[in-house]
Amino acid sequence: MWSSLLVVLFLMLASDVIGQESIRKPNIILVMVDDLGIGDVGCYGNNTIRTPNIDRLASEGVKLTQHIAAAPLCTPSRAAFMTGRYAVRSGMAGAGAVQVNVFLGGSGGLPPGETTFAKRLQQQGYTTGLVGKWHLGLSCEQRGDHCHHPNQHSFSFFYGLPLTLSNDCALGMGTDILKHLQHTFQKISVLLVVGLFTLMCVRACGLIDINPWLLVALLLVSFLLIAMWYAVFGLLPRWNCIIMRDQEVVEQPMTLETLPHRLLTEAQNFIERNTDHPFLLFFSLAHVHTPLFNSPAFAGRSRHGRYGDDVEEMDWLVGELTKTVDSLGLANDTLMYFTSDHGGHIESSHPLIGQGGGWNGIFRGGKFMGGWEGGIRVPGIFRWPGRLAAGRVVDEPTSLMDLYPTLKHLAGDTQPDRPLDGHNLMPLLEDKVTRSAHEFMFHYCGSHLHAARWHPPDSDSIFKVHFVTPNFSPPGAVGCYDLGTCSCHGEHVTRHDPPLLYDLLRDPSESHPLGPETEPRYAEVLHRITEAMHTHQLSLVDKQPNQMTWDKILWRPWLQPCCGTFPFCGCKEDAR
Repeated sequence: MWSSLLVVLFLMLASDVIGQESIRKPNIILVMVDDLGIGDVGCYGNNTIRTPNIDRLASEGVKLTQHIAAAPLCTPSRAAFMTGRYAVRSGMAGAGAVQVNVFLGGSGGLPPGETTFAKRLQQQGYTTGLVGKWHLGLSCEQRGDHCHHPNQHSFSFFYGLPLTLSNDCALGMGTDILKHLQHTFQKISVLLVVGLFTLMCVRACGLIDINPWLLVALLLVSFLLIAMWYAVFGLLPRWNCIIMRDQEVVEQPMTLETLPHRLLTEAQNFIERNTDHPFLLFFSLAHVHTPLFNSPAFAGRSRHGRYGDDVEEMDWLVGELTKTVDSLGLANDTLMYFTSDHGGHIESSHPLIGQGGGWNGIFRGGKFMGGWEGGIRVPGIFRWPGRLAAGRVVDEPTSLMDLYPTLKHLAGDTQPDRPLDGHNLMPLLEDKVTRSAHEFMFHYCGSHLHAARWHPPDSDSIFKVHFVTPNFSPPGAVGCYDLGTCSCHGEHVTRHDPPLLYDLLRDPSESHPLGPETEPRYAEVLHRITEAMHTHQLSLVDKQPNQMTWDKILWRPWLQPCCGTFPFCGCKEDAR
């Protein structure tokens, strides 16, 4: 009798253990590339740049063909990705000329009260880590308060770039931070110096009697302006180009040549440390943003110069990370996701590297360009062997904002949340539904609503309306080549009344605007989208204060992270 009871008890315990194993929460690995064009990847139509590892993820998983970023540039797109909500709700969408964080010593960033998917998963028992680029702010009131830091947004481990790559981080590449403001500073300084020299010459020749104190005052003003420019912009590599491990600055300025390998090693080590329990890893690559890497192993390998070399190196990094997952036996327990934060920067070029931005395929426009498809349509690939069917293609509209509710669902998080703009993708990925939950999507340039799309429930069409478009230059170009980047407002845009209308099903390159004579549903489409837009704008009453104002983004020395004693900041990371 006792032996029978022991057998029953053993079977009950064994079944409980098996049950716990069968419902183990999946590991999550999110891979985001910086500035990658959808046309740069083999499985999205490129046959001249080699991306076998990304292509393998697509062949072993699900590929999304209408995956949309919530913004056409870094900071607002990443804020929306992290929170599942349009960036305008979190205050991470600027109304002025600057739309992203440009200084680590600024005070703007993802508000402490915002909720990220890392926070929701951490509450469900996940170990969370971010390796790579952050670009969502650092401190608020004093150096070291780290109110916007990844650790404060529930990434228990952080290693990488608290800001982003920029041309300032590479010798000889010049600058791309507030170039117009820098030029203005330089012109004023030159005028003052020339004026001062002229006055001194005139006084020395006895032509005019000038009070020497006026000359001293002008000299001091000239010196202060030059010193101010140098302190802020002349030292940008030291201020912006740094590496942090959690809240410690470990390298300032950073060494670009070894950065790809270090980021990969940190990501692999994080996975290896957490094999025995669910983890979330956000591998946020520094590739393929300018100034571009020049790794000897990949230099000259592609048919597309430095940019193509960078894409192929990025693909190799993805492959090495995938090998780590597979070699540890984690593939069937791990959801891997690959994407870009927005489209390629088509105007980017430099004498040292040639073309610096990506190719957006057949899609019009690119980075910075409001609602044009080339700036917001990005790769979207999910791999989860045993759960997601290999080789599936989903042609329905989806969003980077969908990751937040999808991860919540996979983690078993059923707690109340704020209103979200994303939707759980699992029914669509598992082929349990055939239609996207996104009937409407809205496309912002900063805080300015430029476009919207409607996927009618009774049609396969995807109608897209442009209320505002950037003014391309020079005339006839499909980009803002004269300025280098497109703007969101003012004299740099055109407002359309009536708006431009396209059907992306028939015209994905947005080449042929529709009118009442060519689209039977023309009036209905404009009415439905305008109505949805008004409803959406009414839902923004709870939005956070704007974080992208001049007073928040400009450099403050007391907020500048520093390795050593400010302003003598500098250190190199020890080899590990």
